[in-house]
Amino acid sequence: MTAKTILLDGNSLTREQLVAVARQGLRVELDETQLKRVQRAADFLADKVSCGEPTYGVTTGFGSNADKLLGAHRLRDELPGGNPDKPGGTLLEELQHNLITTHAVCVGKPFAPDVVRAMLVIRINTLMRGHSGIRVETLKALTAMLNAGIVPVVPEKGSVGASGDLAPLSHLAIVLLGGGEAFYQGERLPGADALKRAGLAPIRLSFKEGLALNNGTAQMLATGTLALDDLEHLLELADLAAAMTLDAFAGRSGALRPEVHALRPHPGQVDAAAHVRELLVGSTLVDIPYHLVPRFKQWTAEAWADPSDQALTFDIGWDWVPANQRHGREAFYARFLPFKGGKKHQPQDAYCLRCMPQVHGAVRDAWAQACRVIDIELNSVTDNPLIFPDAEDAQFIEEQVISAGHFHGMPLARAMSYGKAAIPVRASISERRLNKLVEPSTNDRLPAFLTGNEDGTDSGFMIVQYTAAALVNDLATRAHPASVYSVPTSANAEDHVSMGANEARHVLDMMEDLGYVIALELYTAAQALDFRQAMLNAASRLASRGDWQALAGKVSNAPREDHAHYAQFVEEVKQLTTALANVGDFHAGEAVRKAHESLRKHIGFMARDRAMDGDVRTVCELVRQRVFAK
Repeated sequence: MTAKTILLDGNSLTREQLVAVARQGLRVELDETQLKRVQRAADFLADKVSCGEPTYGVTTGFGSNADKLLGAHRLRDELPGGNPDKPGGTLLEELQHNLITTHAVCVGKPFAPDVVRAMLVIRINTLMRGHSGIRVETLKALTAMLNAGIVPVVPEKGSVGASGDLAPLSHLAIVLLGGGEAFYQGERLPGADALKRAGLAPIRLSFKEGLALNNGTAQMLATGTLALDDLEHLLELADLAAAMTLDAFAGRSGALRPEVHALRPHPGQVDAAAHVRELLVGSTLVDIPYHLVPRFKQWTAEAWADPSDQALTFDIGWDWVPANQRHGREAFYARFLPFKGGKKHQPQDAYCLRCMPQVHGAVRDAWAQACRVIDIELNSVTDNPLIFPDAEDAQFIEEQVISAGHFHGMPLARAMSYGKAAIPVRASISERRLNKLVEPSTNDRLPAFLTGNEDGTDSGFMIVQYTAAALVNDLATRAHPASVYSVPTSANAEDHVSMGANEARHVLDMMEDLGYVIALELYTAAQALDFRQAMLNAASRLASRGDWQALAGKVSNAPREDHAHYAQFVEEVKQLTTALANVGDFHAGEAVRKAHESLRKHIGFMARDRAMDGDVRTVCELVRQRVFAK
């Protein structure tokens, strides 16, 4: 077995391995020891059939036809003309063949290749447990189809999630029989042609093999696993976007401190806070003293006297707090200089920043719960009936071939519905931060809509928030759990179904829009961060020249020289000058800086309005390609 091969034994498949086969094209091999158990169950079933034992789905019909025992041949075959549509072989083989061909009735666009490859891996792995009655040669044929790169065409819609994913799994299996359609080397072909081009031959099904191939939870499990892989990446990226936004606000880190979260230690919350703290390491923006942060003022021709500052697209300023307005706040002004700029004098940030660990963490916990369920399901047997050939104390076949309900997708459905409801929550807090960045009444004196707009012609990032709002609404309207509404099937023999296939498919589809929202926050936060750093560094440069009067000129309500408070004002401006000059470079956390630089390689700062459609496509593609995770 090579590094690019995954060994399947029915017991040890992981989410990471499944994703590697589905999305990276790794091959699979079958564990030889476990194949002996597979053949043992097939031989046991063949022996029981030869003894004439009645067995559901083998010598009886399916579902509401379970009370019909199969004869030696079709009744109509005795009539003149026979049955020209009969596929050949015994009636027991025809039962399995018909199960696949009549159940492949899904509609809609085909699943993406990674979903179908994941379905194949899951089906192979569960059959490797040796409780399904499939023959080794059939299992090897299914494996060969996967490894050859044949991707059956599986339309997205048609499973109710019990008895398993019957219809979509039939689309998988029908190609193995030489029917249906498949993608091969980028071309959509009849199933028989795809097999032939790959050097493979169609097979004929034996006892219970049709039921083993199409009765299970592989579609909902495949889509759910891939969705969780996407969500895991987006959870990390969401923390990065939040950290960049917090840096852009020059926000407060107290709400991230470990001793805070030790008092309410939900695992996801603790992890989210720790991750954002890590992303902010090295920041000189977070927890910056209030008085150092200037507010944005629109650029004017007289704003900057030094030629090196002429390229700036903004002006900066503060308000001075006279001594007679400091009553009752003496302790505060003993710690902070009496200048109001771009940060409000308050010890806490808005909820979208301060409560980020709680919200992000709750989504992480929903993800973790879904992962727990999926990790169990990946190595579970989910078809029916279950075969126990080694039950030595069994007296009747019903004790060795047991009809049960492992095909029912409710465990997966409920886990995915929990995650599904968390997705718009995660998107919503991201949109709220984006909105706070562009809204002039909430963005801590950054420019309105993150543009200088001295001529009144620019919209800046105004409409980016519209798109984010539309996405959040769309996600929220899709978050209703499918699993709460069962529609009975099979003439009420299957009177309660999970709808887990719809649930997991919805979650996978919603990942794209969640990624868009986070991408838009990153795009907007990068613009805000540029402004915040530029404004602070402009103030620092002005101070480092040692000209306190130049800095005093940025204070809008400075007293006149003949005013009683003028000397105090001069002294405090000099203190502000020294404080700004001593800080040096203002910058974001190391990880935030790295992400910001990566984004700026593809999308430049927007000093004036420009066409933004290309920017938006680019940042969404960077998120899709997981560039910020590399």
